Amino acid sequence: MPKAGAAQAAAKTGAGRTGHVPDCPCRHKNTPRSTELQADMQKRLNRAIGQLTGVKAMIEDNRYCGDVLTQLAAAEAAVRRVSEMVLAEHMRTCVVEEVRAGNDEVIDEVMALMSRFSK
Repeated sequence: MPKAGAAQAAAKTGAGRTGHVPDCPCRHKNTPRSTELQADMQKRLNRAIGQLTGVKAMIEDNRYCGDVLTQLAAAEAAVRRVSEMVLAEHMRTCVVEEVRAGNDEVIDEVMALMSRFSK
């Protein structure tokens, strides 16, 4: 039976998780976002949620595949844009701060995030 310390270490490092992004060196912080940025992200996410709700209804109604795919593409684009916004904010805040502090480990974290994001 593994010791509790080993389980904690595995949880901290992400051992055993597939596709795990290394822990962000600034993971213990909040990322304050401007009211405008939050509102923009919320608007985009609400739009994606609405589109996905519509897609669900379209599938239940056996709607034409092309129409369903168009709505799915729109929802995916909305979510991708929010991802881009979060990544940009992360680069401007957390990453810059850590690099300036001499913490080069953040580069590995960014590379892993970029790899995951580009799929």
